[in-house]
Amino acid sequence: MHLFRLLGVLSALCLAIAPARADVTVRDGTGAAVTLARPAARIITLAPSTTELVYAAGAGDHMVGTVAYSDYPVAATRLPHVGDLMGVSLEAVLRLRPDLVVAWKDGSAPQLLQRLRSAGVAVFVSHPLRLDDIAGEILALGKLSATEPAASRAAAAYQAQIAALRAHYHGRPVVSVFYQMSPAPLFTVSDASYLGAVLQLCGGRNLFGALSAPAPQVSREAVIAGRPQVMLAASTRELAVWDSWKSIPAVAQGTRYAVDVDLASRPGPRLALGAQAICATLDRARQALGLTPR
Repeated sequence: MHLFRLLGVLSALCLAIAPARADVTVRDGTGAAVTLARPAARIITLAPSTTELVYAAGAGDHMVGTVAYSDYPVAATRLPHVGDLMGVSLEAVLRLRPDLVVAWKDGSAPQLLQRLRSAGVAVFVSHPLRLDDIAGEILALGKLSATEPAASRAAAAYQAQIAALRAHYHGRPVVSVFYQMSPAPLFTVSDASYLGAVLQLCGGRNLFGALSAPAPQVSREAVIAGRPQVMLAASTRELAVWDSWKSIPAVAQGTRYAVDVDLASRPGPRLALGAQAICATLDRARQALGLTPR
């Protein structure tokens, strides 16, 4: 009897000195380890896409700040802003006492992120280049926020949408596409980017897909020489710079289209909807070009 009592006391002591919760570690989009001693309770996002990722992961209630143009979901519009396209205020971020900052690699200054880490703030950098990376980042943010069930549902829903698009558009006639990110200077996307992956998913051959940089700068002469069948941009006004180049099939055939920037250019869960819109647009182009699905 004394032995059982002794064992009970020892067990209680072990439970008393054991940590209530072990550290949680995930890898962010750049492969860096992000460790929290407890689930994130105060989150700040530094890009509209990362705002959408956090909400998709089920951690929207933990958000305490974001940046301008974080307009989805609607709840994000009521959060304090710590910056905008011109930059982020370190002081404004620290005033909100975050335990996790979620940044986008292509939209955050490395010096700012380093200063946040030096101040003891954990930083998760989003950097999805493949379509599946978005689901992986949702799951990672769910783990950091202890919202794994919601994150798992959102990641699965996103993956199902992508899989359905891949099956539906498989075997479509290939059309060459120039995706214009900005007209001056002239930037596009390569196959090393999430938008390049969307073009492939939809049966498009990216005119500059072979370039190594995800968002390379190209020359007007290279676009003219490439003679794309389809041209995409944020607005028809941006595509008007090509009006006089009738040697480009997309200009001659009227297959220049605007895409929804919020859906197509934000590497977050709604990229599946952006991909759906781009796939439908390429089908419109095929019809205009006299190409029929195989």
